[in-house]
Amino acid sequence: MYFLQKFSEFLWGLPLIVTILFAGIFFTIGSKFFQFKYFGHILKKTFGNLFGKNKDDAEKGEGVVSPLEAVSIAIGGAVGTGNIGGVATAIAVGGPGATFWMWVAALFGMLIKMVEVSLAVYYRSKDEKGENYGGPTYYMQKGLGVEKNFRLWWLMAFIFGIGIFSSVIFTMQNYTVSEAVSSTFNINMLAVSAVYLILSYVITVGGIPWLGKVSSILVPFMCLFYILGGLFIILKNISSLPNALGLIFKGAFNGTAAIGGFSGAAVSMAIRNGIARSVFSNEAGWGTSPMIHASAKIDHPIKQGLWGAFEVFVDTIIVCSITALVIIITGQWSSGMDGATLTLSAFEIGTGALGRVIVAISVFLFGLSTTGGWYAYFEVLIRHLFGDRTRAKEMAFKVFRAVYPIPGFLIVVIAVLKEMPGAEVWLLGDIASGVPTFINVIAILLLSGKFFELLKDYKARYIDEKAMKSDFKVFYEDKIKSS
Repeated sequence: MYFLQKFSEFLWGLPLIVTILFAGIFFTIGSKFFQFKYFGHILKKTFGNLFGKNKDDAEKGEGVVSPLEAVSIAIGGAVGTGNIGGVATAIAVGGPGATFWMWVAALFGMLIKMVEVSLAVYYRSKDEKGENYGGPTYYMQKGLGVEKNFRLWWLMAFIFGIGIFSSVIFTMQNYTVSEAVSSTFNINMLAVSAVYLILSYVITVGGIPWLGKVSSILVPFMCLFYILGGLFIILKNISSLPNALGLIFKGAFNGTAAIGGFSGAAVSMAIRNGIARSVFSNEAGWGTSPMIHASAKIDHPIKQGLWGAFEVFVDTIIVCSITALVIIITGQWSSGMDGATLTLSAFEIGTGALGRVIVAISVFLFGLSTTGGWYAYFEVLIRHLFGDRTRAKEMAFKVFRAVYPIPGFLIVVIAVLKEMPGAEVWLLGDIASGVPTFINVIAILLLSGKFFELLKDYKARYIDEKAMKSDFKVFYEDKIKSS
């Protein structure tokens, strides 16, 4: 375990944190602070479109799923165990100050995800059935390999793919769900894990179109369910909110002294854990959710990019913040607990036994949605790997669906037999996210020029309504056809 800790610290050390923050600042300045200046526009074209009279306008383009289904799968993949177990672990290790750095990473992450989603939609490809798929490996091949003549694009794509597929092994969903349900309802943890294993097969059996339909129903419900429970506790303890915010801001810049079961944390620990957990939760820069956003029915890449920004806002600024504030307001952050157990305890303190049940059910729903969302990401990678070799691709799908849920179950078995604490298990999640994030962020920085072109065109068409280039192609395939 010492080796895993050191490897995790290396991955999430200064180089990767600086790379993420640099990318966020670079795209923020380059876009003229788009996520702040046009925040109202982002909400209007995403959340607002779900209820407005023009809610179907964004579905004019070609694709496999609707924008809502795409963002539901993506939010389902992002809003999950990281919001409950991951945030709790960040605070347990880095102190309340980790929450501030989680916010910082999310505010920049809104634009980072907008960039990677927009590029994934722009560079997407049609398969043999005429359906659109895309993601980081696609824009590495077309953007870096073809357009920029970077011959080693395949190496970046290979390392990225290996990093993503390591998440099959270092998965946290089954463990966090089993931990929460087991401790709440006093059920054997291995029994819970076995049931989750079976349900994982059920939710992934129909592929991406099926996941889109399930997620568009499940995800809004589960988010609302958890948010209302958390808000009740915060409002009930509103007088403690100023002190909680004080702990967050003080700990972000001064560290947090040891108190109770909390062993203390330096500023560097708060920064590392806050940013690492933010990326693990909202997946901005990780390169995962662009793989499902690329399948959306959309007529301009930036339109789907707005959904990416909205996704980060919902995941971290809303859901993760609620988790963090409940843990800090109830005073449980210094109890010495970590992971889902810490969040469960905080909700139980805030609302009694009912609060613990709310979190346990939320963890269960979040876990299933994340398992489904991540299956969609892996399917996209498999599609790109096998290309037009239909028979081999279908065989790969069958094999992958058969083995996909098993490693998560084995992690629970090992954790139970070895009596591993939650903080040690979460090291696996950090390792799985660190490698692909670094590769993907480098790739989108190299392709920043294309994003800025797309953003300029989008603003000319839909915001400023100024004269735009009549020959500008908003999709790579259209550009190739016209050349």
